Amino acid sequence: MTRTLVVTNDFPTRRGGIETFVLSLCQQLPADEVVVYTAGMPGGPSYDATLAFPVHRDPTSVLVPTPRVGARVERVLRETGCDRVLFGASAPLGLLAGRMRAAGAARVVALTHGHEVWWARTPGTRQLLHRIGEGCDVLTYVSAWCRDEIAPALSPAAAARMQRLSPGVDTQRFHPGCGGAEVRRRWGIAPDAPVVVCTARMVRRKGQDLLLEAWPRVLDVVPDARLLLVGDGPHRKALQRTASGRPEVARSVVFTGAVPWTEMPAHTDAGDVFAMPCRTRLGGLEPEAFGIVALEAAACGLPVVIGDSGGAPETVLDGDTGFVVPPNNAGEVAERLAELLTDRDRARAMGERGRDRAMRQWTWQRSGERLRKLLA
Repeated sequence: MTRTLVVTNDFPTRRGGIETFVLSLCQQLPADEVVVYTAGMPGGPSYDATLAFPVHRDPTSVLVPTPRVGARVERVLRETGCDRVLFGASAPLGLLAGRMRAAGAARVVALTHGHEVWWARTPGTRQLLHRIGEGCDVLTYVSAWCRDEIAPALSPAAAARMQRLSPGVDTQRFHPGCGGAEVRRRWGIAPDAPVVVCTARMVRRKGQDLLLEAWPRVLDVVPDARLLLVGDGPHRKALQRTASGRPEVARSVVFTGAVPWTEMPAHTDAGDVFAMPCRTRLGGLEPEAFGIVALEAAACGLPVVIGDSGGAPETVLDGDTGFVVPPNNAGEVAERLAELLTDRDRARAMGERGRDRAMRQWTWQRSGERLRKLLA
């Protein structure tokens, strides 16, 4: 029996797409075949007690590949009998790959996400990413776009060893009718109101500001439409100020704030259309690498309107399960949203095809099977 040590900064109680990704992969492995080493976080020990596999917390709040952290990770590797290592993000913890191999790891796999793209583009970090590629057996990528951006920083041999490992969605939690009616009642939204929902961290990359810019034009076509913005983040206050500046918008927009992970399926299900017009920022250094929330929406049977940023378009079949919209084009966002809200039959058919695609291609079970092969 093999046993895998997952070394990661991205783990609950922190919340985010990468945290969901890493946790869900751990849950796809047999509980006696996985051990997690992660950073110290508020509420960590009580959360860890709910998991079926052991979690070791570092004294520091952020893991960096220093000799001290390396020694602590190596000790856990030896004490727990792990012979495989999975880095939850290749940069920078993948720099420990050589030390893990010397300590007995027979195979080392490292996940890459969006932030490795700027590592690949920036002098200095590009060389470090090259070293990480040399030290690992496999670097994974979440989208073809990410692979194409990261591979040039690697040696030809390391680039050839890259393998796709995309996030999945729990189609038993996210499905049509998983609680949206109750969420509508909670937020005072009529059962028959046309609703656009966005479940995403409130940062500029996600594009909630573009939704608010487009929303008056949507209301011109669909006066009773509602916009349900689910989540929190540093951009929330600015978004609320924008919405409050126009009375017709303020009356039709709901800000839920942070929502417990257990309630995310129901909040997604409360929509008729999902929209996240994400864009790439900072001169290309901050893209949307993939987009788990788009998969969750598709699993709930919603058509998806997604921004053309990084690998996000790979979550949608443009014109079939939703639409890909150009970045910063509020007019096209409004047009697509109004189109889907007024043609309910077409929106429903697109959502059904999206759910079918999620069931066939994007389940966590498939991701787990892929991971086990990479670790073998």
